[in-house]
Parts: sequence; structure tokens; C-alpha cells
Amino acid sequence: MQLCVQLGYNTNIISDICISQAKTMTFKKFLPFMAATLVCGSCFIVEARQPQPSAAKKPETTTQPVQPKWKLFRAPDGRFTVLMPGTPNKETQTQKTYMGEIDLEIFVAEPPKQQVAYVVVYNDFPHSYGKLTNPQTILEQAQSLVLKTTKSNLIRQRNIRSSNGHPGKEIEFVNAGGKITRSRMYVAEGRLYQVMAITTKKQQPTLSKTITGYLNSFQVVLR
Repeated sequence: MQLCVQLGYNTNIISDICISQAKTMTFKKFLPFMAATLVCGSCFIVEARQPQPSAAKKPETTTQPVQPKWKLFRAPDGRFTVLMPGTPNKETQTQKTYMGEIDLEIFVAEPPKQQVAYVVVYNDFPHSYGKLTNPQTILEQAQSLVLKTTKSNLIRQRNIRSSNGHPGKEIEFVNAGGKITRSRMYVAEGRLYQVMAITTKKQQPTLSKTITGYLNSFQVVLR
């Protein structure tokens, strides 16, 4: 089974990012809705035992959920940093486009026992395209194609900027399967960054603050 994250950069380019189950980090647990209740954040499981006929009530026992160890991740080329729940898996995919071949660099982390995936994808444009195309046009076309190719409905959108002034856009959308994605896209120095958190409707309210913190932590590093 594979998870394909579909990304677009303009009307002539649609990139399908498929991350194989063979990787150490797989989306096996993320794709279906889990029958068991998963816990995260500051929540915990409370198991209440029935009282024994001849003894006092046993004290309640609590089990603290496994919490991911968030740490600062720096891209191999040093051009972005972001907080990740552990070391993300990296994959490079080459896409053929009318502009020539474009390499997609993909970083994915999935905490254990949580229905969420944290993803950063970037690609460099050919020099002439990156220089001549308005960044806002790239962002608008990327948004349009992401919604179209994933058959998703837009929940909200807003224009943003990186901490060092690069134009960006934040969108939130839900697909037919109920997966919710919050994504921030930035165009900086001929490169398109896409920072995403993908989760379920059930898990999203619990992870909302964590996802916001993850998105806020992304920083473009100037050369």
C-alpha cells in the first residue's frame, strides 16, 4: 500500500509523491481509521477496575501515552529548519516536466500511536522560471492543483510571509476520506517549500496546537 501526496506547481505540472510502505516510517497506521482509541498531547488513558467483593477499591491506574521527542531538524543543504518529532525519513524523487527534470526532496515523520504525518517537500525551479514567474502565481497554481488532484474541499486560506519576508500561503483542506491537511507554502530564492501536517478529523482537535507549533517552527534560511 502506498500514500500518494499530490503536488502541483503550475497548470502543466502535477507531481505525485508516493512514499512506500517499505520505508521505516510507513503510513500503514495512518491510512485507515483505527478501531482502537489513540491518545496524544496531554491526554491519558484511565482504566477503572471494578471493586472486589471482599476488598477495598483498587486505585485507578494511568498509562501515559508515548510522546515523540521533538527536535530541531536542519535540511542537509542547510536551507531550512523545522521542529520534527524525531528524525524524518528522506526520499528524493525526480519528476519529468516541460521545464526538464525536477528533483523533489521529501522529509516525513510519523509519531508512534498517532494518526498524523508531518511532511516537508521542496523543489528548485530552473533559474529562468524562478526569476520570471511571480511568486504569488506559483502559490495560487500550487493551491489549485493540490485541491484538484487530491479531490479536496478548501476549508480556509490566507496569505502569509516567512519570518524573513518570503511570500507564502496557508491553506487547510479535507479530502473525501476525511483526512485534514494544513499546509504552508513559501517561494524563496527559486524554490517552492510545502510544509504539511496530515491527520484525521478525529485526531485533529487534539493535535491542533501541536500542528500550529510545527508549522510556526519552519524557517527558511537565507544563503
